[in-house]
Amino acid sequence: MASAHRGHGTARPATGGTATRPPLHRVARTAPAAASLLLAVLLAVLCVLLGVPGASKSFAASGASGTSGAPGAPGAFGAGTTGVSARALPEKVVIVGIPGLEWSDLDRERTPNLWRLVGEGGSASMSTRAVPPPDRGITCPVAGWLTVSAGRRAGAPGAGCEPPRPPEPAPGGGASVPGWAELSAFNATTSYRPVLGQLGELATGAGLKVAAVGPGAALAAANKSGKIGKYAASIEQLGDLSPYGLIVVEADDLTRAWTGVGRTPAGTADDPADGTPAGTADGMTGQARREAVAGADRVVGAVLDRLPPSRGTPSPGTGTTVLVGGLADTSVVPHLHVAIARGPSPDGGTYARGYLTATSTRQDGLVTNTDLTATAIGLLNMKIPNGVVGRPWLGDVPSGEPVAATAGKLADDDLASQVLREVRGPFFAVFVAVQILFYLLAAAAIRRGWGGSRALTAVRVVAVVSGAIAVSTFLAQLVPWWSLPAPMFWVIVTILGLACAVAGVALAGPWRAHPLGPLTVVAAVTSVALLADVMNGSTLQVNAVTGYEPVTGGRFYGFSNIAFAVYSAGTILALAGIAQWLISRGRRSLALTVCAAYGGLAVFADGWPAWGADFGGVPAFLVGVAVFLILLSGGRVSPVRLFLAGLAGGLLIGAIAVADWLRPAGQRTHLGAFVQQVLDGEAWTVVGRKFGAMIGVTVGNWSLSLLTLVALAFLFLVLDRPSRWGASALGRAYALAPALRAGLIGALACALIGFLMNDSGIAIPAMALTVAVPLTLAACVRAVRLSPPTTPGRPSVPAASTAPPSP
Repeated sequence: MASAHRGHGTARPATGGTATRPPLHRVARTAPAAASLLLAVLLAVLCVLLGVPGASKSFAASGASGTSGAPGAPGAFGAGTTGVSARALPEKVVIVGIPGLEWSDLDRERTPNLWRLVGEGGSASMSTRAVPPPDRGITCPVAGWLTVSAGRRAGAPGAGCEPPRPPEPAPGGGASVPGWAELSAFNATTSYRPVLGQLGELATGAGLKVAAVGPGAALAAANKSGKIGKYAASIEQLGDLSPYGLIVVEADDLTRAWTGVGRTPAGTADDPADGTPAGTADGMTGQARREAVAGADRVVGAVLDRLPPSRGTPSPGTGTTVLVGGLADTSVVPHLHVAIARGPSPDGGTYARGYLTATSTRQDGLVTNTDLTATAIGLLNMKIPNGVVGRPWLGDVPSGEPVAATAGKLADDDLASQVLREVRGPFFAVFVAVQILFYLLAAAAIRRGWGGSRALTAVRVVAVVSGAIAVSTFLAQLVPWWSLPAPMFWVIVTILGLACAVAGVALAGPWRAHPLGPLTVVAAVTSVALLADVMNGSTLQVNAVTGYEPVTGGRFYGFSNIAFAVYSAGTILALAGIAQWLISRGRRSLALTVCAAYGGLAVFADGWPAWGADFGGVPAFLVGVAVFLILLSGGRVSPVRLFLAGLAGGLLIGAIAVADWLRPAGQRTHLGAFVQQVLDGEAWTVVGRKFGAMIGVTVGNWSLSLLTLVALAFLFLVLDRPSRWGASALGRAYALAPALRAGLIGALACALIGFLMNDSGIAIPAMALTVAVPLTLAACVRAVRLSPPTTPGRPSVPAASTAPPSP
């Protein structure tokens, strides 16, 4: 890549503009050849990754530790088994749910029992996204418990966050959940369609005795009929824990402190005295929260003290896996919550001191609430059903750091999410406003000639910096800006500083003399940085202002829709610059080969489950690259070729998704999960939810819609029309660097189709244009400076009439 950049500097502008169009008989052969080469590259990479064990290592590793009842799967696509008796499984599983517990709540003195668990097992932040109340983005305690029950996002009717209702006693010490039928009916109407009672039904079906302590625990432990075999209001009332294989315990101190609902010793609820809906207050006082956390820790201590010793050992609880989760929010803003696991793990080992992870997130120290259900099922040596979307917690990240350091780091992750929530809106407001203002000033400099040549120089510099902003929003995650005072100021300074650094490289080397030199450098940095990121865990996208936030839980790995837009636009434009350098030296065939090879790799990386795991982006990206290659080879983009390119993209992502689906259920990504949803008849539900989200983003996000319209207007009404400097700036750039036309059209085609196929809607073309239009502007300004000025010709004098004079 560096040599390509140097080549841009050594190429004389006139040489780049005099690349001759190949003869028609060669064009007819080259366009299909380029498309065939692209398809061959994709098929070759797919075959290598599927057929060669060493090449498929990263794919297999993305889920090899998962269990879904099939931990002994022989390879990436092994059939697996429903259980392996050789694993060292726990004698019982205890789930302690503490809705609202955050890592910042933990303290050595105030929470000694939780502190001890962190030192003896694995820890992580838990994303607790479920079905929220109307117009609220939080997870209520009832929704959190029901999500554990179903293994899929669930919720409850009503606008407030009412605490769980005490269950109704049943003969033999059991109980039944009141309103279970109404809860099941409500969840059947949601887009997730969870099946309540999955966890309890599986455990009792396997012959295990199930016990629940507290009303919330009853929601999680109930079977599909809403019944619990054994219920107690407190752990003391439950008595001996030995008979039970699954015990679910509620520590509801934070829930009661937030909702203002007291609980009598008998376990009955007292409604708030003021009559306001529960769970709508701004929060509890610091002292009240500390007291509630201390109370929850005492419940944890009581549970640990009553764990029976493992068979053959005197130590209490050594044969029991304890799972602690802060299952819901107890504030008006969502948070990341506590997740701790101690004891035997589903993969046959033991949760080591350090950080938990799961194949559902692929992030060290980050798991989800639905993963808790999958973990319990795996620990009980049962097959995870298709309706459970989580993946077991894995203790794959051991650490010898002090407990305080672990708790501090995980608390910092939640801080980053909270700061991101505060700065994302203002950042995009500033970002859109500055972009639009820049387009207006650039239009004045180009169309009207305001400021002369100095203004054009400034426009080019600012355009290159602007084109580097998008990738810099991800690179900014290398700096802990969220922990600094005034984070809004520091995130802008960090992003702007990185963009200036990238632009400095683009404008400092010898390639700066060529119209596409800076464009190629910035676009290449964009493409390579994001490609490297998804190949190494997508850490730059977590809590980035243009990435995904774990609290929302929409995505945890691979390419987010905005990252895809930036990545695809940068890739196609970078290939255009490299192709122009090669073509100007008479290496058209090599240019097509290089572009098809890297373009194929880029598309494949976007869809491959171990890397980008992007379903909707692959067809759009493949069409964009195909359009670019066809135009680069001198061919014509026909409807038939567009259809074939789109069909190839659909077949490619379909093949990848099916390959993912062939793996055991616990190792699949959302690509394989979608194939299962198609087989289960749930595909239209998913498609409908995505389409609704796309419409909502497009209609609701007026700022990005405005930015998209202004960017397109600037491109076609300013750059593509004659100006004060003569012929259109875009036409001059095309004349000096014909590959720019192919790259720009390919990037626009990719953005348009991506807009139609992804649930982020208008955000995709908006961010793609954020890369493409400023970099195209920089190329146009350089082309104007290199080309001789042209002025409109003087109007000719009307010719005299040749008709004979009238008499």
